[in-house]
Amino acid sequence: MKALPRLCMMLAIAGILSLFLFPMWKIILYAPQYPTGVQMNIWINKIDGTEPGTLQNVNILNHYVGMKFIEPDSIPELTYFPMVILGMAVLGLIALLINRPWSYLSWMIIMIILSAIGFYDFYLWEYDYGHNLSDTAPIKIPGASFQPPLFGTKIIVNFTAVSFHISEGIWLVRVSFSVSLHIGSDANCPDANPDLTDHLADRCL
Repeated sequence: MKALPRLCMMLAIAGILSLFLFPMWKIILYAPQYPTGVQMNIWINKIDGTEPGTLQNVNILNHYVGMKFIEPDSIPELTYFPMVILGMAVLGLIALLINRPWSYLSWMIIMIILSAIGFYDFYLWEYDYGHNLSDTAPIKIPGASFQPPLFGTKIIVNFTAVSFHISEGIWLVRVSFSVSLHIGSDANCPDANPDLTDHLADRCL
């Protein structure tokens, strides 16, 4: 029973490190000329697409309406977000060594705060790209906003933009909640004692 929080913590560490292996966000643009969609993948440390020229195609579309080019090298988050994730992985290992409820809960609280900051930062990034348009754009649509949705679907002129987390991100959230639930359960359980009754053991499990 005592090993369960440690196992959940290890899964949470593996979950955040998986951000280096899988995209954490996908934005797909559908239009009559792109019936299968133009898919852009946002990783923890890079931005790419399903095809080698995806980012170039997106930037061409952006140019016509006055949006900034998406240049991964000029996005600072792609440089320091990986360091934040690695730092959280190290803190997770420290929590494993301490192996106390407060250490797991502290890690969880920090992770929630950093996740909220990350969502807000991504929203601001989208807002900037969708609203701060060039005055010299070939196509000008008064009052139009080209900001893609943070989640879900949004109609942008003749495009349908779909934005969502992929399954690995959902799995990470589930693991994190599992960590908090089992830590809370563990914190309410007394130390192991062979004389405890079966019903008390069942409560701890």
